[in-house]
Amino acid sequence: MTTQPSETDRILVVDDEPDIVALVVYHLAKAKYRVSTAASGPDALALAKRERPALVVLDLMLPGMSGFDVLARLRQDPDTAGVAVLMLTARKDEPDRIRGLELGADDYLTKPFSPQELVLRVAAILRRVGTGGEAIDSLHIGPIRIDRSAHRVWVEDEELELTPTEYKLLLMLAERRGRVQARTHLLETVWEAAPDIQTRTVDMHVQRLRTKLGLAGELVETVRGFGYRLRAPGA
Repeated sequence: MTTQPSETDRILVVDDEPDIVALVVYHLAKAKYRVSTAASGPDALALAKRERPALVVLDLMLPGMSGFDVLARLRQDPDTAGVAVLMLTARKDEPDRIRGLELGADDYLTKPFSPQELVLRVAAILRRVGTGGEAIDSLHIGPIRIDRSAHRVWVEDEELELTPTEYKLLLMLAERRGRVQARTHLLETVWEAAPDIQTRTVDMHVQRLRTKLGLAGELVETVRGFGYRLRAPGA
Protein backbone atom coordinates (compact mmCIF):
# COMPACT_ATOMS: atom_id res chain seq x y z
CA MET A 1 0.00 0.00 0.00
CA THR A 2 1.40 3.39 -1.00
CA THR A 3 1.15 6.26 1.49
CA GLN A 4 -0.61 9.24 -0.09
CA PRO A 5 0.88 12.70 0.47
CA SER A 6 -0.88 14.72 3.15
CA GLU A 7 -2.19 18.16 2.31
CA THR A 8 0.34 19.45 4.84
CA ASP A 9 3.28 17.91 2.96
CA ARG A 10 4.83 21.07 1.55
CA ILE A 11 8.13 20.61 -0.27
CA LEU A 12 10.63 23.45 -0.75
CA VAL A 13 12.79 23.04 -3.87
CA VAL A 14 16.04 25.03 -3.76
CA ASP A 15 17.98 25.21 -7.04
CA ASP A 16 19.21 28.00 -9.31
CA GLU A 17 18.71 26.05 -12.55
CA PRO A 18 15.22 26.88 -13.91
CA ASP A 19 14.99 23.70 -15.97
CA ILE A 20 15.78 21.53 -12.95
CA VAL A 21 13.31 23.43 -10.79
CA ALA A 22 10.55 23.10 -13.40
CA LEU A 23 11.18 19.36 -13.72
CA VAL A 24 11.19 18.73 -9.98
CA VAL A 25 8.16 20.92 -9.31
CA TYR A 26 6.16 19.23 -12.07
CA HIS A 27 6.71 15.72 -10.74
CA LEU A 28 6.24 16.63 -7.08
CA ALA A 29 3.02 18.51 -7.86
CA LYS A 30 1.85 15.57 -9.94
CA ALA A 31 2.39 13.41 -6.85
CA LYS A 32 0.06 15.78 -4.92
CA TYR A 33 2.68 17.65 -2.91
CA ARG A 34 2.44 21.40 -2.38
CA VAL A 35 5.65 22.91 -3.73
CA SER A 36 7.51 26.17 -3.11
CA THR A 37 10.76 27.19 -4.78
CA ALA A 38 13.83 29.29 -4.03
CA ALA A 39 16.86 30.06 -6.21
CA SER A 40 19.30 31.18 -3.50
CA GLY A 41 20.36 30.28 0.01
CA PRO A 42 18.97 33.39 1.76
CA ASP A 43 15.60 32.98 0.02
CA ALA A 44 15.53 29.29 0.95
CA LEU A 45 16.20 30.04 4.62
CA ALA A 46 13.52 32.73 4.73
CA LEU A 47 10.93 30.49 3.05
CA ALA A 48 11.79 27.50 5.25
CA LYS A 49 11.35 29.60 8.39
CA ARG A 50 8.07 31.08 7.19
CA GLU A 51 6.44 28.01 5.63
CA ARG A 52 7.91 25.17 7.73
CA PRO A 53 8.01 22.65 4.84
CA ALA A 54 7.99 18.95 5.54
CA LEU A 55 11.07 18.52 3.34
CA VAL A 56 13.63 20.61 1.44
CA VAL A 57 15.09 19.41 -1.86
CA LEU A 58 18.42 21.23 -1.66
CA ASP A 59 20.95 21.73 -4.44
CA LEU A 60 24.52 22.07 -3.16
CA MET A 61 25.80 24.39 -5.91
CA LEU A 62 23.98 27.65 -5.15
CA PRO A 63 25.09 31.23 -5.85
CA GLY A 64 26.50 33.15 -2.91
CA MET A 65 25.77 30.55 -0.25
CA SER A 66 26.47 26.84 -0.74
CA GLY A 67 23.92 24.16 -0.03
CA PHE A 68 26.16 22.99 2.81
CA ASP A 69 25.85 26.43 4.41
CA VAL A 70 22.07 26.41 3.94
CA LEU A 71 21.85 22.96 5.50
CA ALA A 72 23.95 24.01 8.49
CA ARG A 73 21.78 27.11 9.02
CA LEU A 74 18.60 25.04 8.79
CA ARG A 75 19.87 22.71 11.50
CA GLN A 76 21.02 25.57 13.75
CA ASP A 77 17.66 27.38 13.73
CA PRO A 78 15.16 25.81 16.20
CA ASP A 79 12.32 26.72 13.81
CA THR A 80 13.79 24.61 10.99
CA ALA A 81 15.98 22.07 12.79
CA GLY A 82 13.46 19.28 12.28
CA VAL A 83 12.86 19.84 8.56
CA ALA A 84 13.87 16.87 6.42
CA VAL A 85 16.48 17.54 3.71
CA LEU A 86 17.18 15.70 0.46
CA MET A 87 20.44 16.86 -1.12
CA LEU A 88 20.35 17.23 -4.90
CA THR A 89 23.85 17.51 -6.30
CA ALA A 90 26.04 17.03 -9.33
CA ARG A 91 28.87 16.06 -6.98
CA LYS A 92 29.38 12.33 -6.82
CA ASP A 93 32.48 12.34 -4.62
CA GLU A 94 32.07 10.45 -1.37
CA PRO A 95 33.47 13.29 0.83
CA ASP A 96 30.66 15.57 -0.36
CA ARG A 97 28.02 12.97 0.44
CA ILE A 98 29.57 12.28 3.83
CA ARG A 99 29.77 15.99 4.65
CA GLY A 100 26.11 16.48 3.82
CA LEU A 101 25.04 13.51 5.93
CA GLU A 102 27.21 14.69 8.82
CA LEU A 103 25.53 18.10 8.66
CA GLY A 104 22.17 16.39 9.06
CA ALA A 105 20.86 15.64 5.56
CA ASP A 106 18.45 12.73 5.36
CA ASP A 107 19.33 11.50 1.87
CA TYR A 108 21.05 12.57 -1.34
CA LEU A 109 20.44 12.19 -5.06
CA THR A 110 23.02 12.91 -7.76
CA LYS A 111 22.38 14.70 -11.06
CA PRO A 112 21.32 13.62 -13.59
CA PHE A 113 18.48 11.91 -11.77
CA SER A 114 15.22 10.15 -12.46
CA PRO A 115 12.25 12.34 -11.47
CA GLN A 116 10.38 9.20 -10.46
CA GLU A 117 13.23 8.21 -8.14
CA LEU A 118 13.23 11.67 -6.60
CA VAL A 119 9.50 11.43 -5.83
CA LEU A 120 9.98 7.98 -4.33
CA ARG A 121 12.88 9.17 -2.16
CA VAL A 122 10.83 12.13 -0.94
CA ALA A 123 8.02 9.77 0.03
CA ALA A 124 10.46 7.41 1.76
CA ILE A 125 12.00 10.23 3.81
CA LEU A 126 8.59 11.52 4.87
CA ARG A 127 7.58 8.01 5.94
CA ARG A 128 10.76 7.70 8.00
CA VAL A 129 10.34 11.00 9.79
CA GLY A 130 6.69 10.40 10.41
CA THR A 131 4.82 12.93 8.29
CA GLY A 132 1.27 11.72 8.18
CA GLY A 133 2.24 8.71 10.30
CA GLU A 134 0.13 6.92 12.85
CA ALA A 135 2.47 6.20 15.77
CA ILE A 136 0.27 6.04 18.86
CA ASP A 137 2.26 5.86 22.06
CA SER A 138 5.21 7.03 24.06
CA LEU A 139 8.43 5.35 25.09
CA HIS A 140 10.17 5.98 28.43
CA ILE A 141 13.77 4.90 28.94
CA GLY A 142 15.08 6.42 32.13
CA PRO A 143 15.03 10.21 31.68
CA ILE A 144 14.28 9.90 27.95
CA ARG A 145 10.68 10.24 26.78
CA ILE A 146 9.73 9.79 23.11
CA ASP A 147 6.27 10.77 21.89
CA ARG A 148 5.87 8.73 18.74
CA SER A 149 2.56 10.34 17.79
CA ALA A 150 4.05 13.86 17.84
CA HIS A 151 7.66 12.88 16.97
CA ARG A 152 9.03 14.77 19.95
CA VAL A 153 11.72 13.86 22.49
CA TRP A 154 12.38 15.06 26.03
CA VAL A 155 15.16 14.40 28.53
CA GLU A 156 13.63 15.05 31.95
CA ASP A 157 11.53 18.17 31.25
CA GLU A 158 13.67 19.60 28.46
CA GLU A 159 12.51 19.05 24.89
CA LEU A 160 15.29 18.25 22.42
CA GLU A 161 15.67 19.63 18.92
CA LEU A 162 16.58 16.54 16.89
CA THR A 163 16.96 16.29 13.14
CA PRO A 164 14.64 13.77 11.44
CA THR A 165 17.53 11.33 11.10
CA GLU A 166 18.56 11.71 14.75
CA TYR A 167 14.96 11.13 15.81
CA LYS A 168 14.68 7.99 13.67
CA LEU A 169 17.99 6.69 15.01
CA LEU A 170 16.98 7.25 18.64
CA LEU A 171 13.54 5.72 18.08
CA MET A 172 15.02 2.58 16.53
CA LEU A 173 17.48 2.14 19.41
CA ALA A 174 14.71 2.79 21.94
CA GLU A 175 12.28 0.35 20.37
CA ARG A 176 15.02 -2.29 20.44
CA ARG A 177 16.55 -1.26 23.77
CA GLY A 178 18.88 -3.82 25.27
CA ARG A 179 19.59 -5.36 21.85
CA VAL A 180 22.66 -4.55 19.80
CA GLN A 181 21.98 -2.91 16.44
CA ALA A 182 24.66 -3.41 13.80
CA ARG A 183 25.90 -0.33 11.96
CA THR A 184 24.98 -1.86 8.61
CA HIS A 185 21.46 -2.59 9.87
CA LEU A 186 21.07 0.99 11.08
CA LEU A 187 22.22 2.31 7.69
CA GLU A 188 19.69 0.12 5.89
CA THR A 189 16.76 1.00 8.14
CA VAL A 190 17.37 4.57 9.30
CA TRP A 191 19.01 5.92 6.13
CA GLU A 192 17.77 3.31 3.65
CA ALA A 193 21.32 3.75 2.46
CA ALA A 194 23.05 2.49 -0.64
CA PRO A 195 25.77 -0.09 0.08
CA ASP A 196 28.57 2.36 -0.77
CA ILE A 197 27.81 4.71 2.14
CA GLN A 198 30.35 4.14 4.90
CA THR A 199 29.29 3.06 8.37
CA ARG A 200 31.16 6.03 9.89
CA THR A 201 28.01 7.98 8.99
CA VAL A 202 26.28 6.09 11.80
CA ASP A 203 29.12 6.86 14.22
CA MET A 204 28.93 10.59 13.48
CA HIS A 205 25.16 10.69 14.04
CA VAL A 206 25.43 8.68 17.27
CA GLN A 207 28.06 11.10 18.54
CA ARG A 208 25.79 14.07 17.82
CA LEU A 209 22.81 12.29 19.37
CA ARG A 210 24.75 11.57 22.57
CA THR A 211 25.72 15.23 22.81
CA LYS A 212 22.10 16.35 22.49
CA LEU A 213 20.96 13.78 25.08
CA GLY A 214 23.37 15.23 27.63
CA LEU A 215 23.85 12.97 30.66
CA ALA A 216 21.32 10.55 29.17
CA GLY A 217 23.73 10.04 26.26
CA GLU A 218 25.62 7.48 28.35
CA LEU A 219 22.65 5.13 27.82
CA VAL A 220 23.71 4.80 24.17
CA GLU A 221 26.43 2.16 24.39
CA THR A 222 29.03 1.26 21.79
CA VAL A 223 29.48 -2.45 21.20
CA ARG A 224 32.99 -2.49 19.80
CA GLY A 225 33.32 -3.90 16.32
CA PHE A 226 29.58 -4.31 15.85
CA GLY A 227 27.23 -1.42 16.57
CA TYR A 228 25.18 0.28 19.28
CA ARG A 229 22.50 -0.41 21.83
CA LEU A 230 20.36 1.67 24.14
CA ARG A 231 20.33 0.24 27.65
CA ALA A 232 17.72 0.87 30.29
CA PRO A 233 19.02 2.56 33.45
CA GLY A 234 20.20 0.02 35.98
CA ALA A 235 20.60 -2.71 33.36
